[in-house]
Amino acid sequence: MSNPKIPQKQPYVEQIEPGNYAWCSCGLSEKQPYCDGSHKATDHTPIVCTITEAQTVAWCGCKHSGNAPYCDGSHSRL
Repeated sequence: MSNPKIPQKQPYVEQIEPGNYAWCSCGLSEKQPYCDGSHKATDHTPIVCTITEAQTVAWCGCKHSGNAPYCDGSHSRL
């Protein structure tokens, strides 16, 4: 798989309501951290996750997390 674009070297921290979310794994989406279909020209696919209760989520912004789609601090090593 090709290396993703790094949209930012910090997480996207958001208050999230229950629902399904498609996290952008390619880094090309104009709607970061969410997928807008830009990956179609790459070998990346979004990661779809289900949030079951309202919570604060730290979505990975660097696209290099070992715990994608969530931030694991990998951005500090880039």
